[in-house]
Amino acid sequence: MTAVIFTCAGQRVDIVTAFRRAGATAIAADVDQLAPALYHADHRALVPRVDDFGYVSALRDLVALHDVRLVVPLTDLDHVVLAQSRDELAPAVVLVPDEETSARCADKYLAHLFFEERGIGSPPTWLPTELPGDLRFPVLVKARKGFGSRHIYRADNASELEFFLRYTRVESMVQCVCAGVEFSVDVFCDLDGRCVAAIPRTMIESKGGESIKGMTINDRELIEFGRAVAEALRIVGPGNVQCFREPDGELQVTDVNPRFGGGFPLPTAAGSRYPELALALANGEALEPRLGDFREGVVMTRFFSQVILEEAEGALEPVQAEAVPGEA
Repeated sequence: MTAVIFTCAGQRVDIVTAFRRAGATAIAADVDQLAPALYHADHRALVPRVDDFGYVSALRDLVALHDVRLVVPLTDLDHVVLAQSRDELAPAVVLVPDEETSARCADKYLAHLFFEERGIGSPPTWLPTELPGDLRFPVLVKARKGFGSRHIYRADNASELEFFLRYTRVESMVQCVCAGVEFSVDVFCDLDGRCVAAIPRTMIESKGGESIKGMTINDRELIEFGRAVAEALRIVGPGNVQCFREPDGELQVTDVNPRFGGGFPLPTAAGSRYPELALALANGEALEPRLGDFREGVVMTRFFSQVILEEAEGALEPVQAEAVPGEA
């Protein structure tokens, strides 16, 4: 069985579970002992913070201890660090793009400039010091480096824009509000940045920047757009392309996350086989393109769940459901 480390495992029980079902031995790592995904893995490890000097060393020790073949980050927090540390974590395959791409995706303004240079649709975007005199509203004040829809504010006029630029606590940019319909495309690329799969889905409802309701659609234009964006950036492994189809039909990309998206369960249910593709890369196998190979019309609606823990011999351990009063 192929051993996989999931960094910044957090709440991504869905991803850890899917890899285990695909035949992986899952090692979940996080700084927080209450991260739910830790308790759905085969092994769990508490590691230092991403910005701690000992973070990579702790991962390297886990690679050696468990004979790890694949490292998969589950948030945006450590992509640049992992890209810089690829050689240190060898022989494990680190499923992130190179350092330049990781940094570009982390900074939404740099990503916008990149898309403009490549002729890829992207909403008009400016730094606060470079706003045009004829700025048309509404606009968004967005964090340049953010995730989970944090620090995003809509301004419908100049007074609101001035207020939010003063109010926000983070380095921001200003972006025109898209008027079209939002979609998300979950892509998967090989180690050379070639996109082998792309699954579009509707964004019926999201909370905190994460999709909680959606449906897969076999839209050839969106599939091609997701492929083109992923290959332009040279994504390695999973990526999530968020975009709008504007009233004139133009597709505009608003964000790209070089990791498994928040709506991961939906493409998985639709037959993405992304965990299997990742494990194949870890084992040195070549991937064949399977663009359009998924089930359309698959609908996802999500709900909260939980992990119940009790202290045992100085450590927190999962409690069986039948041991919790009121549980059947």
